[in-house]
Amino acid sequence: MSYGTVPAIERLISATSYLLPFFNGLHYGRYIFMRFPKLELVFEPLFPLISAYRSVPYASFVAFFALYLAVVRNPNFSRYVRFNAMQALFLDVLLVVPLLLERIFSPSSGLGFRLVILGHNFIFMLLVSCFAYCVGYCVIGRTPALPFVAKAAGAQI
Repeated sequence: MSYGTVPAIERLISATSYLLPFFNGLHYGRYIFMRFPKLELVFEPLFPLISAYRSVPYASFVAFFALYLAVVRNPNFSRYVRFNAMQALFLDVLLVVPLLLERIFSPSSGLGFRLVILGHNFIFMLLVSCFAYCVGYCVIGRTPALPFVAKAAGAQI
């Protein structure tokens, strides 16, 4: 679904909304960064922004509800902006599932720990891919549609 010509401010707001799941999911990349330290150079320009985000207590909680209440539920924004914000919120919620599973089973060695490392690496690569895809589409004014997530986001708008 595309909405023709999308104003630049709407594209910016839509692309910026994907920073929430990206920042909240960066911790899944810790094993990749340990194995490939040079990969951190790609994300280095974002470090000051990430540092500021993490220095504020409950920033994730506040950002989540601010995005939901100020953008998704605001009829003054176009459906394009609200859809992208909702899709970003769904991505953020989905990032909690692996964290809960890890805390329930909490493997610290052996095969379980290797599976955790593989899971973290997979989630991180998937997150970076989704972030790049969604931001890229928002920048050019098209609507990114992630499988499963887009359908759920569309139903909520």
